[in-house]
Amino acid sequence: MSAKSQLDPHHARYQSSGAVITLQQMLLQRYAAKTLEYLAHNRSIAGISGLHLSKMRGRGIDFEEFRPYQPGDDIRLIDWRVTARTSRPFTKVFREERERPVIIAVDQTQNMYFGSQIAFKSVIAAQAAAVLCWLAIDNGDRVGGLVFSDTDSSLVRPKRSRRSALHLLNQIYEYNQRLPETKNTEDQLPLVQDFKPGLAHALGQIRRITKPGSTLYVISDFMTLDDKALQYLNQLSRHNNVICCLVYDILEESLPTPGIYSITDGSKKGSLNTHNSKARIKYRDLFIERMETIRSELDKLQIQLLKMRTNELVVEQIRKWIAKSY
Repeated sequence: MSAKSQLDPHHARYQSSGAVITLQQMLLQRYAAKTLEYLAHNRSIAGISGLHLSKMRGRGIDFEEFRPYQPGDDIRLIDWRVTARTSRPFTKVFREERERPVIIAVDQTQNMYFGSQIAFKSVIAAQAAAVLCWLAIDNGDRVGGLVFSDTDSSLVRPKRSRRSALHLLNQIYEYNQRLPETKNTEDQLPLVQDFKPGLAHALGQIRRITKPGSTLYVISDFMTLDDKALQYLNQLSRHNNVICCLVYDILEESLPTPGIYSITDGSKKGSLNTHNSKARIKYRDLFIERMETIRSELDKLQIQLLKMRTNELVVEQIRKWIAKSY
């Protein structure tokens, strides 16, 4: 039975497939997000809208009013000026900010243009970004983000406007459409001035629009995760809730059954011999080692890791992550 035929028919209509995503598939993710909405609200922390853990550290609360001091109130919140004027102790009351900026960074580099079943990593990344974007919109959060390729990037600052969120989704779609063109031509798109390919440069740009208390989703295969990128993740995670969504294909996890397979990168063709059992074991061990290394590095920074396979329903993978994370 093929992986495609194993998809739950109730949710299969939400699943994007193929080498590129369509605008219709991006818009359909709103319905997928609706299936997560109740769970997200049910798992929210301390009544805060959405599914975002807070690292506000003193920010994100608005002064609401003064009221007479009551036994059990924090004495540090007593306002001594009002107390002196009224000769009665008054304390400040704060209202926690419900609107949280949500930033979504989406990897659409050529390395993501790969997949053996259902969809390419670039498509799964775009679909996951759309689900998270719609979920944030429906929760009333400001949404912005960054889409980056091997040659340039597009930065969308978070705004209250739904138009801004739709602009981000459109940028993801446009970058995704460019992948087949750049993959199949020797004349690659020229690098934008001062642009440096890789996750580190993308995270450096993300810092420009990420204010303390934001929720940041980084959706990538993390093939370019290096010390500089980890440094930026460390800085971002100190005052924000950071979730790394690692997209990978089953063929990266383990080699297919013994045989000789034709492979292509879109321009060149070759063959893959998977008969060697030692090579198969070593291949699998290298993948496990890479996953453990990434998880270990992110655990040190207290960053959550959401692993997403290309042959499984995106909405269900997010659902399972929400259920076990909160």
